[in-house]
Amino acid sequence: MTAFNLDQYAVCIGLDVGKSAHHATALTTDGTKVFDKPLPNTEAKLQHIITDLVREYGPALLVVDQPATIGALPVAVAQALDQVEVAYLPGLTMRRVADLHAGNAKTDARDAYIIAETARTMPATLRAIADSDEQIAELAVLAGFDDDLLATTTATRNQLRGLLTQMHPGLERVVGPKLHHTGVQDVLTRWPTPHALHTAGRGHVRKRIAKHNPRLAAKLTTRIFDALQAQTVVVPGTSAAATIVPMLAAQLTTLYAQRAQVLAQVEALVDDHPLSPVLMSIPGVATRTASRLLTEVVGKEFKTAGHLASYAGIAPTTRRSGTSIRGEFANRGGNKRLKSALFNSAFASLSHHPSRAYYDKKRAEHKTHKQAVIALARRRLDTLYAMLRDGTFYQAPTPQKTGHNLAQAA
Repeated sequence: MTAFNLDQYAVCIGLDVGKSAHHATALTTDGTKVFDKPLPNTEAKLQHIITDLVREYGPALLVVDQPATIGALPVAVAQALDQVEVAYLPGLTMRRVADLHAGNAKTDARDAYIIAETARTMPATLRAIADSDEQIAELAVLAGFDDDLLATTTATRNQLRGLLTQMHPGLERVVGPKLHHTGVQDVLTRWPTPHALHTAGRGHVRKRIAKHNPRLAAKLTTRIFDALQAQTVVVPGTSAAATIVPMLAAQLTTLYAQRAQVLAQVEALVDDHPLSPVLMSIPGVATRTASRLLTEVVGKEFKTAGHLASYAGIAPTTRRSGTSIRGEFANRGGNKRLKSALFNSAFASLSHHPSRAYYDKKRAEHKTHKQAVIALARRRLDTLYAMLRDGTFYQAPTPQKTGHNLAQAA
């Protein structure tokens, strides 16, 4: 985390960003308010106001409460100007600082003033924003869209499984876990009801599945028709489901294709980044995890691995109050995107012996599966921090010849 030296600036500009307009408040180093107006979210107007403030008062520190999405344009404009530095005030920090100010109104003008005043009086709360990295910016957009596609895919799949369960539970138990296969999606698009599947016959169903998933076709077809023979009753609502099931199956096909297309672009950007070989050398880190590490960690400054763990939300929270409350509890905050990526990566690394050994150690300490994986993610984060700090590749730990003969996890 960068410490800003306020002696370098003559004015602090707090910017409460918005979709169509922002609100800017500028304070001199002695706290005098010299600007307090809404600003259109246009390059020309932003550039004009910031340039005028710099010309009249001197070097400026522009602080935003949201550096990405709706705050991306003012950040880019300010970074392109001389004698202007840009910083970011995290939203949670801002809300806590706001509680120290009189009143509880929630207005753009008040928020902009709080941002500027915090920058002027508590520079340690600010985070630096590095000059725009085109690769990181593109990765952030693609990774965010991939997250949206994943959420939509999960919702569509669950809706489809719900309909299948309603009209034929046995059929759902067979095809539900296989909905990510294109052959299954194609079959449900063509023959969406048990009656339609039975009428089509084993040969046609097997050929449709084999067209996309040849190794799956014979076994799955047998299981489908075994399930069909086990239920002869037609459940009310099946005819309506015949209209909806093919739509949902077609949506799944489109969503999976879109995710594959986005992943191809993410892979190209990750492969071109100089830190890609470092990140990908860690067991359990694949393209999507590497992209999240690049967008959420690289470019930000953390004094220690503990600071990074706290930022990610995988460091336990200590609570003590006299003798009544003592202990450590799961962190409910942090960067949820990064936390999810680290958790999934740690889970994927369980086939790696050192990681598995550390996980088993935590399970032997009566930790739940989730607690053990989080502990493993925390241990792996120490390694990741050192690798990024030193620019070194992952090296498997040497097994310690102790009574436990337990290797440390990555």
